[in-house]
Order: sequence, then C-alpha cells, then structure tokens
Amino acid sequence: MAEVKRIVRLMATDIDGSLSLARALRRIKGIGFMFSKTICQLTGLDSKKKIGLLSEEELKAIENTVSNPHVPSWLLNRRKDPEFGNNLHLTGAELNLRTREDINIMRRIRCYKGIRHELGQPVRGQSTRSTFRTNKTVGVSKKAAKMAKAPAKAPEKK
Repeated sequence: MAEVKRIVRLMATDIDGSLSLARALRRIKGIGFMFSKTICQLTGLDSKKKIGLLSEEELKAIENTVSNPHVPSWLLNRRKDPEFGNNLHLTGAELNLRTREDINIMRRIRCYKGIRHELGQPVRGQSTRSTFRTNKTVGVSKKAAKMAKAPAKAPEKK
C-alpha cells in the first residue's frame, strides 16, 4: 500500500495530504468548488481520493489541467482579459498581481471605482450611513452620558 504524504506541494501551495482531492484543490487561490470538481472530471481522478495518495504523474496532470483548462468560458475567472482579449484562469500569486494591476489602472484613469479604492470606501454601491465607519459609535448615546453633560447647580450660600 502506498504511503500517504502529509503535505503535498501543488501550484506553489502547501496542502494537507489527508484532504480529499476536491477539497484540497480549493485550498489553491483561484480555484473554487465548481472548478475543482471540473478538474477532477477532466483528469479522470476520483474526487474523494486523498491527495496524499496521488503519484507525481497525477499531480503533474492536475497542474497541466489547471494551467490549460479546456472548459466553458463561464467557468474561468478572467474572461476577456483587457490586455490580450482572451479567456484565462489565474491562480495563486498571478491572480493577486493581476487584481492589484487592475485596481491601479482604475486609479490611474480616475474612474469611479478607482477613486473609491483610493478613499478606502465601498466600491460596489453599498450603503455607507451605518457601515464603513472608523472610530465612530453608531447608535443612541447612554443616559449617563447625557446626565454628565448637564450643567451642575452651584451650591446656595446662606
């Protein structure tokens, strides 16, 4: 019987070897539930098999499938890339880098979303009346605080 690896290195991510393949793939940034299930189907591997039991060839097949997926475009996380116009699926550090670049482009062209990113305000139209506050209390002040603000009476002299 093959020995279970405790930690598996896949796509620059350390993954616990006791996890099932479908759950383990979701630990990689940029791979969600649907994409991990699709990868299992494309590679022909059992999604319930522990990732620590996979051979090096199977791990290479998973890596190749993730880097060059032959799936419908709606399953990819970067459709119609602004730079080249093709559909991509990014993972890990590359996903972080592209997201940061997109935000910087929005800031540079001074679009609404870019300005909101600069100000640290919500970008997608959320309400800001009661949330996104910093160092402010929301709600009614206590009675004790109101009493302390009231002027004290001066003692009467006889």
